[in-house]
Amino acid sequence: MLKEITVVGAILIENGKILCAQRGEGKSLAYLWEFPGGKIESGESSQEALIRELQEELLIEVDVQPDVFEQTSYQYDFGLVQLTTFICFLKKGTPQLTEHIAAEWLEPKELNQLEWAPADIPTVEKLMEMGIVE
Repeated sequence: MLKEITVVGAILIENGKILCAQRGEGKSLAYLWEFPGGKIESGESSQEALIRELQEELLIEVDVQPDVFEQTSYQYDFGLVQLTTFICFLKKGTPQLTEHIAAEWLEPKELNQLEWAPADIPTVEKLMEMGIVE
């Protein structure tokens, strides 16, 4: 039986653009793009995990909106990923890459220019349908 991995992702918005992060070499899903975030640790809420992960990965502080933006499941060869994404706004700092190899700020209509990790694609499609993010 494949393990289930529960993760959160940030739709980090600034000036109508969304932060997209590229996974590094040697990681699962190497070179694919994702919404930054990570695994929820024991005892954490989804929002708490996202705040912690963004502090660790990008050295920033964010405001996480209370409502879930999208929930998706995707079966990879290493396990079943349950991804929950939230809209976030930058509160303090400038994103610094500590785990990713690249980052881009893109408008929703530009998101399909990147090769996304499969679990992130439903969120990408929903953002592109909305067209504008505030």
